[in-house]
Amino acid sequence: MAESRSDGDVYVVEPLLPQRLRRPSDLLRFMATLAVLAGVVLLALVAKQTLNGLEADVTQGTRFVPWISNIAAFLGGAAVLIVPAAFAVERVFHRDGLRVAEGLIAAIVGMAGSFLLGQWIVAGNVEDLQQLLTGGRAIEPLNTLLTSVIAYATAVRISRRPTWRMLMWTTIALYILAYFSGRQITLPSAIVTVLVGMAFGYATLYGVGSPNTRPPGSSVVAALRKLSFSPVTARRIEDDHQGSRRYAIGLKDGSGLDVTVLDRDRQVAGLPYRLWRRLRLTSETRRRAIRSLRAELEREALMAYAAQAAGASTPRLLGTSEIGTEAALLAYEHIETRPLDEVPDKDVTDELLAQIWEQVALLQMQRLAHRRLTGDSIHLDRAGRVILMDARSGEIAAGDLLLWLDVAQLVTYLALRVGPERSVRAAAAVLGPDALANALPLLQRIALTRETRSALGRDKTLLAGIREQIVALKPQGKVEEVRLERFRPRTLITIIAGAFAAYIVLSQLSEVDVVKVVTTANWAWAGLALAASFLSFVAAALMLRGFVPEHLPLWRTVMVQFAASFVKLVAPAAVGGVAINTRYLQKRGIRPGLAVASVGASQLVMMVFHIGLLLLFAYITGSNTTTSFTPSRGLVLALLSVAVLVVVVLGVPPLRRMITKRLRSLFSNVLPRLLDVLQSPRKMIEGSVGTLMITLSFVACLDACVAAFGHDISFTAVAVVFMTANAIGSAAPTPGGLGAVETALIFGLTVAGVDKTVATSAVLLYRLLTFWLPVLPGWASFTYLQRHEAL
Repeated sequence: MAESRSDGDVYVVEPLLPQRLRRPSDLLRFMATLAVLAGVVLLALVAKQTLNGLEADVTQGTRFVPWISNIAAFLGGAAVLIVPAAFAVERVFHRDGLRVAEGLIAAIVGMAGSFLLGQWIVAGNVEDLQQLLTGGRAIEPLNTLLTSVIAYATAVRISRRPTWRMLMWTTIALYILAYFSGRQITLPSAIVTVLVGMAFGYATLYGVGSPNTRPPGSSVVAALRKLSFSPVTARRIEDDHQGSRRYAIGLKDGSGLDVTVLDRDRQVAGLPYRLWRRLRLTSETRRRAIRSLRAELEREALMAYAAQAAGASTPRLLGTSEIGTEAALLAYEHIETRPLDEVPDKDVTDELLAQIWEQVALLQMQRLAHRRLTGDSIHLDRAGRVILMDARSGEIAAGDLLLWLDVAQLVTYLALRVGPERSVRAAAAVLGPDALANALPLLQRIALTRETRSALGRDKTLLAGIREQIVALKPQGKVEEVRLERFRPRTLITIIAGAFAAYIVLSQLSEVDVVKVVTTANWAWAGLALAASFLSFVAAALMLRGFVPEHLPLWRTVMVQFAASFVKLVAPAAVGGVAINTRYLQKRGIRPGLAVASVGASQLVMMVFHIGLLLLFAYITGSNTTTSFTPSRGLVLALLSVAVLVVVVLGVPPLRRMITKRLRSLFSNVLPRLLDVLQSPRKMIEGSVGTLMITLSFVACLDACVAAFGHDISFTAVAVVFMTANAIGSAAPTPGGLGAVETALIFGLTVAGVDKTVATSAVLLYRLLTFWLPVLPGWASFTYLQRHEAL
């Protein structure tokens, strides 16, 4: 610690502020520049023809008016060096030579970096990029002089000086026009050069750091004197959860202040996380990703005054002030408190719970949302009274959704401390059952604070326990679901994987002559394949019926299987069918636990049949010398690789726990359900026959598709290929295993001796009959079943 002296002989006890610091804003600007650079390059590669035409038009125009090019060359070439030099002289006269030195470092780094990058491109490592930046001419891919100038201008922050900024960018535009009309630079090269220069400038700023402009504690004390306070002591204390500085100030009359300092360079701290939340959550729940220093000061002050007017126990806001142009402060009365997190669970009494909810009720009556009701924001003073801290997170004139979110957050946090039953009972005693019922749909992990979500990871049944307590308190006829997320990370992964899968499928289609396929295919075999595809849906219905002791109508169950084929368009193959069958059974009056157990039993038996059939067909294939598909080294290597992968997955504890957890959730009640089914031999036979028919139907469909293109291959070999590819498709995160199934099937058939073109055509026909064609009847079935409340 160090002491800094302020006016009036007040010493501020605080750590020495660093002379230089790395600003998060510089890193974010660097990353944003790289993202824009990547987007520009990709767009330019797509629109090469348009850019070439534009370049030709400009070149042609300058031939008719050559004096424009000459003037631009004269002014741009001279001014692009004169303007930076003049700015440097001006800064030196104002004793800001350190900023000029940073700019010179950035210029050197930019010139060296652009030269090395240009040499790497010229070496032919990326031919498309070389053609894009040079236009096939013997010119620099990146203009090293322009890169260094841009890096210099970025590092000296010339953009903060409007006059100099206008001069700088005007000279850069003239320089680019001169070189462009003289065919010494291409338009993509000019844009990329500017972006690369900016990237080098921001990288230099973040690497070497910037002068620390945060006002020290002495400036804070001086600002408090202007607010008519009389500080006699000042001490830096622990920063708040947003990283803002805090000071404990002792006043002449013996009272104290808690001062929060908002630094401008800290406004972007945590910005990536806030942007992610802003994109992911709906507009009603998200907070602004970034505010100006003035807006943040006004927001916190307004919330503090509103909480005081509502009668809530919060520290009184006594004054606000800006500290120069880089910071602002808020001065609160000092109250001796300790956070609820430091109170032992055994000391959290029912009276204390009631006090906490009474404070929240005062805020809610005035439409004030706290937004951070956690253990570090709820404090107790020496008398045991509850004090709500951290007003800066709140919202005034809050909507119902934000108020309900506060209730959901607090009831969850308190349940972590005292259990769901006491937490819900205390909330209901103060707010009433209706307020808890309104918050019930918002008891979602995504709605809670980061700390509470982390704590819930250690007690995964807590939210369910809270819901049960609320429902028992006020039974609901129907709780409307509130969707807080725009999307889930899993959905984003599925979309990306789906796009990649579509690329694979389109690449496969490009290898096939569709006209030749249509004219040469034997459509009698295609008709047989279509019949086998339809039979697979009947078999799936029989399988489900066999593992449900209750009666299920056959054709309606078949329609459910068609509806599942429609759902596969938006869900992975292993998820869509399970979800829709479970929903169907629940609508038939089967309790949720038994419905999940029935579907789990059918999936378990199907997995056993699948493995057994795979081993059987592999044995037949390997022992039959007349077959054209004998086990090869490649197949053996693939099987060994799968075995090694299984061993590795099971040998890594986190992966093993994840898989065990998923299997346990799916098959936890399977054994009792299987025992119920075993009591009816007819049901067991129906389920087993259906399970066997599903696999054989798909194998027959694929075999017929191969035969449709005149290739003869053994049925057992096709079975091995299908079951291997089906396992891969089930694990793929893409809808219906799209991309993964096609690739695996084509590879398997090719290994089995089928010509690659024939294999590609057969697989695409197979996927058309089993995946794409059932979509339309699947949609019709889905709509019909929903209309009749069967789904």
